[in-house]
Amino acid sequence: MPNRPPRLLERLDRAIEARHYSHRTRDAYRHWIRRFVHFHGCTHPRDLGAPEIEAFLSHLATDRGVSATTQEQALAAILFLYRRVLEIDLPWLDGITRAKKPRRLPTVLTRPEIRAVLRCLNGTPQLIAMLLYGSGLRLMEACTLRNQDLDFGRRTVTVRRGKGRKDRTTVLPGAAIDPLRAHMARCREVHEALVAKGWGWVALPDRLDVKLPRAGQEWAWQWLFPATRSYRCPETGQHRRHHFHESAVQKAVRQAVLVSRIDKRATCHTFRHSFATHLLEDGADIRTVQELLGHASVQTTQIYTHVLGRGAGAVRSPVDGLFDEG
Repeated sequence: MPNRPPRLLERLDRAIEARHYSHRTRDAYRHWIRRFVHFHGCTHPRDLGAPEIEAFLSHLATDRGVSATTQEQALAAILFLYRRVLEIDLPWLDGITRAKKPRRLPTVLTRPEIRAVLRCLNGTPQLIAMLLYGSGLRLMEACTLRNQDLDFGRRTVTVRRGKGRKDRTTVLPGAAIDPLRAHMARCREVHEALVAKGWGWVALPDRLDVKLPRAGQEWAWQWLFPATRSYRCPETGQHRRHHFHESAVQKAVRQAVLVSRIDKRATCHTFRHSFATHLLEDGADIRTVQELLGHASVQTTQIYTHVLGRGAGAVRSPVDGLFDEG
């Protein structure tokens, strides 16, 4: 019996794997392609074209009320399907109703507010939060650091395959060095005990497990913030540990913000916004901040110049002093 041809989503998975995209990207693309196909009555995408894509994306904006960012993600998934899987080039989609993208200033905490939140954290969430603020990392960049990504001598953190699959180097805060050393010493004891049992493996990027079969047990490749439990990889039978889950950090930070009684909607990403703003306040060059954050364009970094306190916050209101003289 001849082998059946791969289904559409199987072809999609292979194309994504060949480009080393993340599992999150794969799941998001699969979600939008399913919705696109179902929107058109389960018609195969090769029988659809630009008008059908425009109709679907316009439907998301006008009927579903999705944000501009969500609509852009749906468009990216569909374009990937046509260009990389079906190998069909589409004309520019001028007929799309674009979701409006409001210009919002980022929430930034003051230094005392940052201190208050950090003091309400402990353990791994506190260490990760220190790197979010002290190094300007995104949450997943911090959670997926490996031991070899820290250079204590040069006080640097290397981010591997960050947003846009780009590597970059940022600053390692001095205040985090001793806590990180103590954390790594505890983790190393656990790792060596697992290796003695034949466990202690970790997933490697870019098929390195084929080129370096034993690297998965080496200390340098282990997650800086490993999960407490091991799991058995069904493909290899290895007992591995995942990295510390980002949702646990999000939950801890949310609770810390509530306990510290800060009247701002602060999240994990607020630490990164505060990192950039405070560097600019201290006189750092905007190009340097751009490189530390990993922004492709300096225009993205310039949003922080609007929250420096040199605009509305630096102006004296006419009502101040109105009743001083009497």
